[in-house]
Amino acid sequence: MSFSVGIVGLPNVGKSTLFKALTKQEVNISPRPFTTIEPNIGMVPVPDKRLDGLRKVIRPEKTTPTTIEFVDIAGLVEGAHKGEGLGNQFLAHIRKCDAILEIVRTFNNLNVENVLGGINPKRDIEVIKTELLMKDFETLEKITTRLEKKKDQESAKTLPVLKRIKDSVSAGTLISEIELAEKDKETMKEYQFLTSKPVIYLFNGSCEKVDAVPQCQIVMDLKEEQEITELSSEELAELELCSHLDKIIAACYDILHLITFFTVTGGREVRAWTLAKGAVALEAAGTVHSDFKDKFIRAEVTECQELINAGSWQKAREKGIIKTVGKDYVVQDGNVIEFKI
Repeated sequence: MSFSVGIVGLPNVGKSTLFKALTKQEVNISPRPFTTIEPNIGMVPVPDKRLDGLRKVIRPEKTTPTTIEFVDIAGLVEGAHKGEGLGNQFLAHIRKCDAILEIVRTFNNLNVENVLGGINPKRDIEVIKTELLMKDFETLEKITTRLEKKKDQESAKTLPVLKRIKDSVSAGTLISEIELAEKDKETMKEYQFLTSKPVIYLFNGSCEKVDAVPQCQIVMDLKEEQEITELSSEELAELELCSHLDKIIAACYDILHLITFFTVTGGREVRAWTLAKGAVALEAAGTVHSDFKDKFIRAEVTECQELINAGSWQKAREKGIIKTVGKDYVVQDGNVIEFKI
């Protein structure tokens, strides 16, 4: 199961700098707008100390972390929803992502063009918010018009919800802020509305938190973070520097309601996997291999730290800390699972 996070913001706010720091990929970084046209895409390993602990007791041939995908999307400008600055193309890239990581410029650098002039986080956030809302409103108008023409029973049930959402969006309310019944939330997922996605705000430079923004907020110097990734471990120790990029990955996990579970594959490979919080053992089995869902019989489960403390799977079994569960068992963060098929 793969989850993706779109790196979004105005031009020249540090999106590609963050992407380079996270993925260690070489990307074109320029002080001028629209250096990035096609999105840069990279899979980033999710750091997890528990994986190291398991590796020490299982001693596998291979250790594999789980990953999360980051997509570096070109800068949005005012009028993006109407196609300004290739806006329609860029907004389409956001639609495919599960969450938005919005970079807000709070650094002063005369050599890096500021398209709106001056440092004003609230204004910049409002510009992006407005563009996403306008695009969602445009999408809602097209969908409601199409459903009104269909006149079938299913359309008749969906239309009132869509019209209520359209009215709220028109009034400036993000879809994620609208109270909806669970069944309506599920129905809305197929439309991939931009403002239904969770948002993390990263202030690049230094900034007090913006009270008007209710979502997760992080303050970080991305140029410094990118420079840190180019230093050796010896240089980092000498300069007493450390990266804070783990905070971003942790925030993405949190806002997407994700957990990590582990498999030990007969001692050959210790591997971490990403799963939605609340998912059951059958879904976890399908994450490991699509065939497992059809062949699932049962699973053996223990808690990661308990297994580490026990020293081996066999010793954990002897201590009685491995339990047998069925397909409806709700997987917990840190579970180590062996699927029986």
